[in-house]
Amino acid sequence: MWFITGSQELYGKEVLKKVEENSKKLVDALDGAISAPIKIAWKPVLKDANQIKRIIDEANSSKICIGLIAWMHTFSPAKMWIAGLKSLEKPFLHFHTQFEQKIPWNTIDMDYMNTNQSAHGGREFGFISARLELKRKVIAGHWSDSKVISKLEDFIRAALGWNEAHSLKVARLGDNMRDVAVTEGNKVDAQIDFGYEVHGFAVGDYIEGYFKQVKRSEAEELVNRYQEEYPIKKSTVSEEVFQASIREAARIEIALRRFLEDGGFKAFTTTFQDLHGMRQLPGIAVQRLMRDGYGFGGEGDWKSAALVRIMKVMAEGIDIGTSFIEDYIYHFEPGNIKELGSHMLEVCESIADGTPSLEVHPLSIGGKEPPARLVFNAKEGPAVQACIVEFGDRFRMIVNELEVVKQDEDMPKLPVARALWVPKPDLATAATAWILAGGAHHSSMSYTVTAEQLEDLSDMFGIEIVVIDDKTDITEFKKELRYNEVYYKLKKL
Repeated sequence: MWFITGSQELYGKEVLKKVEENSKKLVDALDGAISAPIKIAWKPVLKDANQIKRIIDEANSSKICIGLIAWMHTFSPAKMWIAGLKSLEKPFLHFHTQFEQKIPWNTIDMDYMNTNQSAHGGREFGFISARLELKRKVIAGHWSDSKVISKLEDFIRAALGWNEAHSLKVARLGDNMRDVAVTEGNKVDAQIDFGYEVHGFAVGDYIEGYFKQVKRSEAEELVNRYQEEYPIKKSTVSEEVFQASIREAARIEIALRRFLEDGGFKAFTTTFQDLHGMRQLPGIAVQRLMRDGYGFGGEGDWKSAALVRIMKVMAEGIDIGTSFIEDYIYHFEPGNIKELGSHMLEVCESIADGTPSLEVHPLSIGGKEPPARLVFNAKEGPAVQACIVEFGDRFRMIVNELEVVKQDEDMPKLPVARALWVPKPDLATAATAWILAGGAHHSSMSYTVTAEQLEDLSDMFGIEIVVIDDKTDITEFKKELRYNEVYYKLKKL
């Protein structure tokens, strides 16, 4: 993340030397304060239009620069920023701070005022950014404030997601499943708006090219690792069926990893409608691949697959759980209303409360052999679920803040991964808002990524976002949807 500082030649060498010193100290402090796996890199103080245009062009073409942070230490006349900002392609943050925290009441003079006029310079820079309709985040406050650092961290993690999207390749094994609408969408529009590519593959080609090439000894070695990592619970199948199932699951995982690695894919989808040549639906394979950072979407849902991967990258280094999930069933007991999220098989073990158990059970749909899967309850804690839907003229991100809670009782006859949560502000309001917004039944759930980070990410993409939280009121939410409808339709004109 490149840090650029604005000034001008007017102030003379001594002031500019002080600006440079302060800028370097500020960058060193910020770089040491953030947890995101990036470096905040200081760049020389910018004093004229040519320098500004050159540094922004370099940032645009740099493969390692994921965005820019701009600080106006002094007054930096905005007309000299126009050419550079018009060409900007990377995420951008206006950091409205000043070097000194307090006014030196007894010693302040005009020299001090001129050197430290961030309040003055930041407003000039803010005007030209607004005039150019620049997509940006603005953070105001002193750079040592923990709240300011937290907002900076949010922006940086959103920029990591934005950057990942622009190199992401999604593999789609099979097509959309059984006429489901929300998992479809325009892949060309997605590549234009988000940057990622979606590639389709026949399941038969994967079977011939990868699955059938897995050696028995390789599968047995992975089965041994399964048995070392997870407690075994055979449950509803015989020992013979259990052993055959986990060997098949191991072959699927090995083949899927090779297929994804060979193609440079970081996200993928499967479908249980098209399993040509496969004896079971991928279960534990998908769960372990998600654990290792891959994005996944069930039933051909490429938008969810991409979003899961993007959110995993945003949470890199501190991730305490991010997974593909599906809204499944409600608990409408008075005074104890909540929702159960799950999926048939494919929920990431990163959200598990403890070590999952390895189990094999029949599936009541799909018509294939009993698949191996990891079974667990999700850990307690605050989280978000997010989805992206497409309306023909635009994409919309929908985010709901959640509180994942402990299960009231065991569910011994439901051998799947599951997460029980109370959506904010309450289930009735949240479900109503989600449905009014056209939210999907698939989503990406994370204990680490926040609603503010997803707002920053949506701003970078230039897409609509609506957030359902503890302040959501349905009357106001409906107004927001109507206002957004008008705004985005006018924006296309």
